[in-house]
Amino acid sequence: MAAAALAPVVARADTGIPALKDVYRNTFRIGMAVDPWVAVAPPARDILIKHASSITACEVMKPDPIGVAADIYSFGDADALVDFAQGNGIAVRGHTLCWHKRELDWFFNGDPSAPGYKAKVRARLETYIVNVVSHFRGKVYAWDVVNEPAADDGADAYRGSRWRQVLGPDYIDIAFHAARSADPHVQLFLNDYGLEKPDKRARFLTILDEKLRRGVPIDGVGHQLHLNIGSTTPAQVEPALAAMEARGLINHITELDISVYGDPAGCWDTPPSGCQPEMQPDTETCRAALKAQAEMYGAFFDLFAAHESVTSVTTWGVADDQTWLDVYPIQRKNYPLLFDALGKPKPAFWAVADRTHRPE
Repeated sequence: MAAAALAPVVARADTGIPALKDVYRNTFRIGMAVDPWVAVAPPARDILIKHASSITACEVMKPDPIGVAADIYSFGDADALVDFAQGNGIAVRGHTLCWHKRELDWFFNGDPSAPGYKAKVRARLETYIVNVVSHFRGKVYAWDVVNEPAADDGADAYRGSRWRQVLGPDYIDIAFHAARSADPHVQLFLNDYGLEKPDKRARFLTILDEKLRRGVPIDGVGHQLHLNIGSTTPAQVEPALAAMEARGLINHITELDISVYGDPAGCWDTPPSGCQPEMQPDTETCRAALKAQAEMYGAFFDLFAAHESVTSVTTWGVADDQTWLDVYPIQRKNYPLLFDALGKPKPAFWAVADRTHRPE
């Protein structure tokens, strides 16, 4: 989908509410994930300009769509988002350079049994990362270099991606060294989910410690934190932040949202196929869920603010009109963000922006 021209615009967001980027100016960047065709229109446009000090591209900076083929790149949509951010004084996080769900086939073309196949795959990965990072050099302050490297279970700490199968554990070293060679100043992150779970964190730390011993230039760790009300607590996440701090690393919260359904595949209406209530339904169930969500957001932002290592907190989306949780893991309307579908601040916003508005 082609992006419209994203020139700087005058924000029309609510003038009577505090700007999150100002509330947390001396604490961490406030980020929001968005793609250019969403950023150009209200309510996202006005929210971003008023509240965000960082933008992450949801889709347009991943290998698909940028890596059309070997040495052929499609930067148009990503450039449009960067132009919008720069025109409005917003920093940009790059997401992502290497991910098992975007392992484009052309990276692996050839006969795996042929001499030199591994070297060719390595060269393609290195060339891709160097060219992409170089293209955005000076315009991106941080990159998620490798996304989701740790296995969810099993004896091997590493996820069994094609990168892992062809290049072995060294694919992470290769990716980070390539990114560092292209931009000596950008912050480089290893990004994953589930690090609040001890078993997953142990696998991730096995990988991380191995890389740090080998001198891989990892500056920080990204924590995704896709949560559900009534599930994960700050006390469960705190050890993950502390573990990275103990290794001298930066922490970024990269993909935060809080589903209003306690069950990830849950729904207020039945059957699930018919579960798409109107925007912000005025029901007791919804009000209770939004209160619980606000309590969680407030508690987690307190946790993040208590850790100096946390220098960026990004919600995975801008407002409830556009969220991946509307279709994952089932199709039903969700309300996981700080702003409602009309761009108005929710109880969760006030829990984050002003402690005097915390739910009683």
